Amino acid sequence: MDNLDVAELTSGFRDRMRRLALFDPLYELDRKREVDDANNPIDMKGLGLLTLLFFFEQKLMRQYKTGVKQLAQFLQEVTKSQYIIVDSGYEKIARTIIQTFRPTTGKKRSYSFYNWEQNHQDDIEYSILKANNFDVKTNTQFYTLDEDGLELIFATKEFYSEFQLSINQLMLRKQLDKGEFKGALRQINEMRIDVESLDERMVKLKHEIKRSIVSEETFERYKSLLDDIYRRLEREDEEFRELRQFVKETRERLYAQDTHQKERKSYELVLKIIRELEIVHYEHSRLLEQTYSLKNTTLITAQESLYYIGIQSFNFDQDLVSRITSTPLPFEALKGTLHPFLKVEENKQWSPFSVLAEQNITEEREEKVEQHFIEASEQENDEKYRKWLMVRYRELMELFLKAWDNESGKTLSQLIAFLEENDQVNLLEQRYFYDFWLILHQRSPIIPGIVDEDESKTLLGDALALLGNRTLSIQEGNGVIQRVSRYSIQEMNMNVEENDELS
Repeated sequence: MDNLDVAELTSGFRDRMRRLALFDPLYELDRKREVDDANNPIDMKGLGLLTLLFFFEQKLMRQYKTGVKQLAQFLQEVTKSQYIIVDSGYEKIARTIIQTFRPTTGKKRSYSFYNWEQNHQDDIEYSILKANNFDVKTNTQFYTLDEDGLELIFATKEFYSEFQLSINQLMLRKQLDKGEFKGALRQINEMRIDVESLDERMVKLKHEIKRSIVSEETFERYKSLLDDIYRRLEREDEEFRELRQFVKETRERLYAQDTHQKERKSYELVLKIIRELEIVHYEHSRLLEQTYSLKNTTLITAQESLYYIGIQSFNFDQDLVSRITSTPLPFEALKGTLHPFLKVEENKQWSPFSVLAEQNITEEREEKVEQHFIEASEQENDEKYRKWLMVRYRELMELFLKAWDNESGKTLSQLIAFLEENDQVNLLEQRYFYDFWLILHQRSPIIPGIVDEDESKTLLGDALALLGNRTLSIQEGNGVIQRVSRYSIQEMNMNVEENDELS
């Protein structure tokens, strides 16, 4: 006893009592004697803890409109198999719990105790829930967890390690709001440690998946686990992006107010926070990539290996022949056992109608013939033919622009209908009509002065000159057009727009 340092022993007594005081609302709920409609006692303390977990989950999911009705629905969903309570009863319970955590007086909860460190009576004020928003139309008050509420949540257990990063993100935002840059930097370091531990867990999980998948049940379990991890990492990645933006806005605000000159140390801390946060975010992004790879490569590979292991381990004599010969099976069971190993029944027969069916006519050629659209450059190298083709293309462009001005050229089918009305049906029997639209579709959009054309300078030059300052766009449409038996073409949608930059 002589060596006992009382001052050291009682150091931080107020902070320790404050953590104990946070549990006081739960014990206050425990003292309430509530019963359901069947006169069964209701575990109010347990429902209070469920309420804290509910608000914490809503905070993680960034669902900020959470009030009495939402809490009542959650409690009803959780306890409907245990208690018999009408809807209004659940709302009453939800309101009671919220008022316990956040008194209707508007003041914070208080806790009185004797401070043995300072040797005087002391009081502690704390806030579990706080008002978050208010809907004027429905007269609804929304709530969210306050800092003390978060601390109470973390104190209820050594919180799941997979949620630790989300917790640190929430704490980091609070510290940045208050301007506690040193604490924020420490929080980022803790986040870095969390990301490193998650990385190690992902590596272990990868090996575990390859080693442990021995059935479809384990495959589905790991698949569900990876889906949950990926969704959580996505939420954390989104929060990282918001934190980065928030820190950048803080730096810009300090710079705009010339605070970086007056408080140079704070500004340097903000710059360091930005650098460290970028590093942690990058490492966290790699976790997303690893999880995606696990879902789409490792997991599928493990499932395939499970299939091939089953094939390799199958012994025909032992698993099939021995079972049939040694075990007296009824005919139905015998048929079912053999069925997977029997071929589908095949009958070689032909119908006389096949003589009348369409025949594929082929011929042997020494050179390989490629099936593709004929390009303009592959036409005969005959100057007379090229000049004739240039005139034909120009005529087609004139007809198209005329149809466009009459609002009959928005699609190829409308243009063909326009040609039929103007006694130009013979064009549909010409190969160059279809080649013209295929070439234009390949070069779409056609912008005068921008499109780089080799053959078009000679073949399409006169036709494109008719566009002037306009831009022609051609896209594939739905359906196939066949007005003559020899040719068919895909429907096309055309659009002509004025190009102000070239006017």
